[in-house]
Amino acid sequence: MASVTQNFMKLFRGSSGGPEANSPAQASQKLTRRSSGLGELARTWDTEKSLCVLDLGSTSAPNIRHFTARGHRIYSEDLLTASTEPGLVTKDEQGNVVLDSRKFLADNLMYPAAHFDIVLCWNLPDYLDESLVRPVVGRLWSVMKPGGMLLAFFHTRDAGPDSPCYRFHIVGSDTLEMQRIVLRKEARRGPTGAVHTAITDGFQLQRVFNNRHIENLFRDFASIKFFLARDNVREVLVVR
Repeated sequence: MASVTQNFMKLFRGSSGGPEANSPAQASQKLTRRSSGLGELARTWDTEKSLCVLDLGSTSAPNIRHFTARGHRIYSEDLLTASTEPGLVTKDEQGNVVLDSRKFLADNLMYPAAHFDIVLCWNLPDYLDESLVRPVVGRLWSVMKPGGMLLAFFHTRDAGPDSPCYRFHIVGSDTLEMQRIVLRKEARRGPTGAVHTAITDGFQLQRVFNNRHIENLFRDFASIKFFLARDNVREVLVVR
């Protein structure tokens, strides 16, 4: 089990390799998208007050530069890669194969209560195993400050099951660069040195949430706002 001290070391002020590995062809494809949710969220970090940001993805040099240049602190935590740990696999009371959410949360998202002003959740709920989604959202609620904001992306029903999973890098106040995630067989995650062995070459879309499901997922939050994008994605901005 990672100690709280070790998890504090997930505060990054530089760049390092993440779990993504791109072929030359993939690396040459730089996809960008406009994000209304990001544009609204960006107003909160245009302040002299130092904010604490949690970026739920592998270490992103552009995201680090974006926030540290403004005097904010950023933590990165790659929960998708962490969820591929084979030791998490177990069975529920009905004999269905699930992931052990208690073990997962004992090793991840170990931060003090009310620690973060902003959480960049990206498309995590769509690709995370079903058994981890609600426990992770509950933990995020607890580590966010009252009034803190979380940005998440959800696919619409028009998105196909093979919709690729992307890592998002902030390149403007309302603009993101999208990098398709291709996992290596082993991915070293974070400065703790923990190694997770990937059980798949990539992440598959696990489900499609409708608006009611999304509202229910964030029911403990104070408010929720939807933005409908053109690429079969709904952006959601919730306030703790």
